[in-house]
Amino acid sequence: MSNWTTEDSLDLYRVPNWGAGFFSINRAGNVIVRPDREEESEVDLLDLVRDLKRRGLRSPMLIRFSDILEARVCEVSSAFQAAIDEYNYGGRYRGVYPIKVNQQRRVVEEIVEFGAPMGVGLEAGSKPELLVALAVLDSKDAVIICNGYKDRAYIETALLAQRLGRTPVVVVDRFRELELLIKTASELDIRPHIGFRARLTSRGAGRWIESTGSRSKFGLSSAEIVAGVERLRAEGMLDCLELVHCHIGSQITAIHAHKDALREVGKVYAGLRKLGASNLHMIDVGGGLGVDYDGSKTNFHSSMNYSVQEYANDVVASLQEAAEEAELPHPDIITESGRALVAHHSVLVFDVLDVNEMLPKAPLPSVAEEDHKVLHDLLELHENVTVENVQEAYHDAEQLREETNTLFSMGYLDLSVRARAEHLYLHCCGKILGIVRRLEEVPEDLAGMEKSLADTYYGNFSVFQSAPDHWAVSQLFPVMPIHRLDEEPTRRGVFADLTCDSDGKIDNFIGSRDVLELHPWSDAPYYVGVFMVGAYQEILGDLHNLFGDTDAVHVYLDEVGGYRIEHELQGDDVSDVLRYVEYDAKTLIEKVRRTMETALRRNEISIEDSARLRRRYEEGLRDYTYLTRDE
Repeated sequence: MSNWTTEDSLDLYRVPNWGAGFFSINRAGNVIVRPDREEESEVDLLDLVRDLKRRGLRSPMLIRFSDILEARVCEVSSAFQAAIDEYNYGGRYRGVYPIKVNQQRRVVEEIVEFGAPMGVGLEAGSKPELLVALAVLDSKDAVIICNGYKDRAYIETALLAQRLGRTPVVVVDRFRELELLIKTASELDIRPHIGFRARLTSRGAGRWIESTGSRSKFGLSSAEIVAGVERLRAEGMLDCLELVHCHIGSQITAIHAHKDALREVGKVYAGLRKLGASNLHMIDVGGGLGVDYDGSKTNFHSSMNYSVQEYANDVVASLQEAAEEAELPHPDIITESGRALVAHHSVLVFDVLDVNEMLPKAPLPSVAEEDHKVLHDLLELHENVTVENVQEAYHDAEQLREETNTLFSMGYLDLSVRARAEHLYLHCCGKILGIVRRLEEVPEDLAGMEKSLADTYYGNFSVFQSAPDHWAVSQLFPVMPIHRLDEEPTRRGVFADLTCDSDGKIDNFIGSRDVLELHPWSDAPYYVGVFMVGAYQEILGDLHNLFGDTDAVHVYLDEVGGYRIEHELQGDDVSDVLRYVEYDAKTLIEKVRRTMETALRRNEISIEDSARLRRRYEEGLRDYTYLTRDE
């Protein structure tokens, strides 16, 4: 009898490490969500999924917990306020959310709503995002940071927004933009809010380090900054320079990288004030506040070795030191934290459709005296595997497998004998792997056995659509079953998605594991959650094999300890994704109809079968792009 408990599952899947208090496991063995981190208000994720399916939503589904979003918005703002209070800092904190991190309308609107009391603004990195910001953001005193490449239409729209009571800060990312900004502002007779983005020599830390430093894509060099000051002075617009901006990348894993950049931008601030930019009163330290996806609290690319509060303390302390050293007022602080706000609030849930089990369940096959020698050798090897000879046994098993394949290719073994040999080989591997799992130190040549013998669990999802960063940059996300967590997971597996691409898989997991402990699969629904997918994944998702957006839903806590469902968003049906690639459903139906008419005239299909095919074809165009199963 297994003594497995839910505490064992909490440790195995490292939930307390990455869950940030938002996720745990209940006595029933199901993942629970605590959007406000309080035990009194928790949601059983399995019950929620079943409830959503009764409401008509389909798997895979994306579940957004709006209360987690609110908690993260408040947490970052509160951390900065605590630091400001502790250091008696004279400036204020003015956070902005970069729309590019998750551009979904409901997400942006909720951040604006939740952040309104704290003056949270928005960052726009393109003209479309600027149009969103102007329409959505009406919080008093909140700023709109205008980044990215700019043409006249972009700049004119930003400047005219001042007439609506908005506060857009046009950040000059490239020196040539300054002339266009000056000209447009003069023609409109508008005094703009201007920012200069400094191209720092300090570099980030983590996956995106190559996009930072002196060769970064955006930013003004020191010479360009000085020239920009003189150009504004000549136009009588130096008082319009209100902000200095910097950015050292996304998901900064090490706190020292932030500190280096903060010291440098503090010096830029002091230098600009010394050059006469007396109205410069804001420093935008950009994004980069990390998220601990794997819970290791290290500078590994999917982690971070600092807390939100430590980050806030360092920002405040560094900018205070720079200002006081130059005998200048403390500037207002702006951050563009996006990932840290939205990553935790979204969970992808998919069901397992089938499993390919590598290690055989069937008993060891018998070997008759007249059978080929290779079968006898494999059987003898299986009987004699021990802890002492496990490495030698592995090498012998591999040699016998190679010998079997050679004999088959040369015609000395038939297919049935080869199949029996493969069965015996896998039994040998299973016995060897059982011993390897108990070793304190695993020899290097045996270390890959776990992954090579792992089961493949076929998931009803697309990595390219729902977790593209896992495929593109090996981003790790916490992945685990959302139920049966009071049972010991006795299988080891990886996930393959529905696409026909060999890269459509999840085979790297937090904790530096190549396989994930999973439960034996049966025909009963088996649900798996991919957590912390709220940042970038939706907007980066692509239509590989024409798998579209999943169904999505926003879940809120209610006042009586339960939850309420709002904003059900239907995922793409087949006709939607076909339209994205310029196929018209009506035209497709008509072409198939003509083909069926031709087949009818040739007596190649019956009227009944043609009607059935047409019905199936039209239903298929209306169907979800993912698979459905009877439950």
